[in-house]
Formats: sequence, C-alpha cells, structure tokens
Amino acid sequence: MSWPARRAVSAVSTSFQSPTTPTSDHWKIIASGSVLIPTIVPALRTPTVWLNLPDAPIEMNSLGAIECPINTAYNRLVWYCEAEQRSREELYYDAEFRAQWRRIARENKSRLAKLIELYGNVTVDPNTLFDVQAKRFHEYKRQHLNVLHIITLFKRLRRDPNLDLVPRTFLFAGKAAPGYRMAKLMIKLIHSVAAVVNEDRAVGGRIKVAFLPDYNVKHSQHVYPAADLSEQISTAGKEASGTGNMKFAMNGALTIGTLDGANIEIRSAVGPENFFLFGLTADQVRDLKSSGYRPRDYYESNPELRECLDMISSDVFSRSEPGLFAPMVDELLGYDPYMLLADYQSYVDCQERVSRAFLDTETWTRMSILNCARTGRFSSDRSIREYCEKVWNVRI
Repeated sequence: MSWPARRAVSAVSTSFQSPTTPTSDHWKIIASGSVLIPTIVPALRTPTVWLNLPDAPIEMNSLGAIECPINTAYNRLVWYCEAEQRSREELYYDAEFRAQWRRIARENKSRLAKLIELYGNVTVDPNTLFDVQAKRFHEYKRQHLNVLHIITLFKRLRRDPNLDLVPRTFLFAGKAAPGYRMAKLMIKLIHSVAAVVNEDRAVGGRIKVAFLPDYNVKHSQHVYPAADLSEQISTAGKEASGTGNMKFAMNGALTIGTLDGANIEIRSAVGPENFFLFGLTADQVRDLKSSGYRPRDYYESNPELRECLDMISSDVFSRSEPGLFAPMVDELLGYDPYMLLADYQSYVDCQERVSRAFLDTETWTRMSILNCARTGRFSSDRSIREYCEKVWNVRI
C-alpha cells in the first residue's frame, strides 16, 4: 500500500479541521506471520498510523521499523477496515496485554516528559498521573477551573505536607486569540501558579504544573498518546462538538468532563463507568441563570473555594505585579458567566474519584483499553461513508 505524505494525530469525524485519520486501507496492518497491534507502535496506543512522516520519530519511519512479531494470542486483535468496529475486547482480560499496554504508555509519557523539559523548562516524572488540558484558550473551556483545582491541592499540601496525595503532572497547551485579554490572563495565571507550586518545598514535586508553548500538530503527536486524563471541562451547553476529546479517548486517555459537546457521545460509547462525569447539565445551567445566579454565594459558603480565590486576589501568584489577576477574580465573583464557582465542588470531588481510580493500576488499564476500543465510531471513515449513503447517494 502507499502511505500518505502526512497525516494528523488521530481519527475524528468532524470536517472543519485538517485530515485526522488514516484511510480504510491503513487499518489493515497485517504482516506475514505477525500482526501489528496498537501497543506495538512506539508512540501510539491506538491503530492510528504514523509512517513515512518527515517529522515522525525515526523508529516509525517505515513499516519494517515498527513491525514486530507477536504471540499468537494477540492475533485476535486485528483492526479491520471498518474503523467503528470495536477491537476484540477479550484482550481486556489478558494480563500480558495489559502489561504491554502500560509499558507503551510509560514510554509515551517519557517521550512527552522530554518534550516538556525541552520546551516548557519543567522536569516532570513519567510515573505521575499526566493530567492534560490541550485546547484553544477560552473562558467557556474553563482552563481556570483546572487551575482552581491545582491551587486547592497546593493549599492542602501546604496545610499538611504529609498528605497522602496521588502525584500529578498538570500539563496545559493551547493558544489564545490575539485580542482576547481574559484568555491571555488565564495563560499568565497558569505560568504564575506553576512558578510558585513547582518550587514549593511542602509540595515536594508531588504536583507539577507545565505549559507546552507553541502547541501544534507536531507537539500533539506526543501529547495525545501520553495523557492519562483528558480535561474536557467546558460549561455544559457551550461546546459545539469538540475533536480533541475524541483524539484523547482514541489514544486511551480517560476523560473528566461535563455533559457537553462530544463528551456526551464519548461517554455513551465507552460506558458511564469509564468516564468521570461532573457538573451541571445544560438545562441546569439555564435554570440557575434564569433564577438569578449569585456566584458570590458559592464563594462565601465554600471555604476551600474562598481560599483559592483569596490567594489569587492577594497576589500570592503575582508578587511583582499586584492586582494583575483582579479582573479575573472580579468577574468570577460578580458575574461568572461560565459557572466556574457553581461547578467547583463537583469538579474537585470528581478529581478525587480520578485519584482513587489511578491508584488501582489494573482497573485504570482496563478503562484505558476500553476507551480506545470503543471509540471507533469517531473515525472519519465512518462519517464519510454515512454521508455517501444517506446524503450524497454515492456508492462506495
């Protein structure tokens, strides 16, 4: 078969982005005497193929370089041209397969850790939970809700340095529109929080915050397959669809998210038990706003939330620039159009469930495998075929 000159990271079904899937033929990776399975590919846990790419890692530059004979037990896992078909889920029960899955995940995280150190100037531990939010910066996508959780953990560790806390690496990536001041302020807040948290002795490296600058397709090749947790935390009712959430899930990341956009479809596909759901629904958001939403009520009634916002407003993260983040805090307390304060406690509680699940290595691995295996419906092959059959009346 002939391979494309360039392909993007994963397979999604929306049409407003650059090509994001291998063609049907590329799902058939069957070599003589061996089968190439997702976990054999050095930089990916999915059947997505990165071959003959000028910017790909050298070990992926030819089929021969990554072809690997495998035990006949794995011959049961063959990715057919029907990309929406689930992989053979019996491998979910195979301990050797799960161990191989974890090994590849660890290698992917090590690669990303090197990239973070090179471009983000932060040293992170691949053994930690990689908690990733990589997307365009916008208030409705609520990167600042993620930051409030980081500050919450930071406060807890400062209060009790012996706290039993699952070590995490929080990675942010993305860009803001040139004239979007609040989105740029969110990016500045992430950097400022990172500067304090990463150097604090009480924290002791148990949480690290990193920002990957100039996020692009080349970087995303490393980010998607290395994520343990995918942050899809937009205000319910605001996201048209989303494609990054699909790419993370197809690469085996578990999702923490609201019932918004494609999160709804992903949760339906992978199963509610394999998705970390939190927050208000779109109907609840509308009802709360129509009844007179008062964000300051949440601030006054929730001590941890109040401490987080007070730390920001008292310049703990902006000693050299007093009042820098005042516009953000003022908006959250006075208006909060994207309901951060209303969803804060639900989000923090859900993150506790994430931590407990991550401690159970075998359960987390099974959930990761099923996220990958059950998201074939998001392939653009499936989407295009449905358009051919139901809209364009084209034979394929």
